[in-house]
Amino acid sequence: MRLLPLRSCLIILLWCAATNIMADDRLEPCPESPNCVSSLATDDDHRIAPMSYGGDRATARLRLLAALSQLDNTEIIEDTRSLLRVKVTSSILRFIDDVTFFFDDEKELIQMRSASRSGYYDFGANRRRLEGIRELYEQQ
Repeated sequence: MRLLPLRSCLIILLWCAATNIMADDRLEPCPESPNCVSSLATDDDHRIAPMSYGGDRATARLRLLAALSQLDNTEIIEDTRSLLRVKVTSSILRFIDDVTFFFDDEKELIQMRSASRSGYYDFGANRRRLEGIRELYEQQ
């Protein structure tokens, strides 16, 4: 078995980071369609404010999980140190939306994104969902 030289490993790691392959700690950008909102979006149509947690991540995570537990048709898909991925299914037509929360410890913010898996227009459902989660989070 032949090992890669350190320089080659560093180049591969930098390439992966630059191409977003190892982006488990970031939010994907919103597509052009109006069925997505993100706190990292730069345009007003897709932009939503992040949530502030001004303290330790563990407390913020518990508050967010408590808020999410109050929602129907919500399933946690992935829960890592800095990321929480949730699947939300609409009650009537069973549309699936993907919601992601990223805990940004440097800024003490919870960056968030909600996007529809299908369709083009969501009639503001993703924005309303995140604002509702924000409200529940702040009540904790």
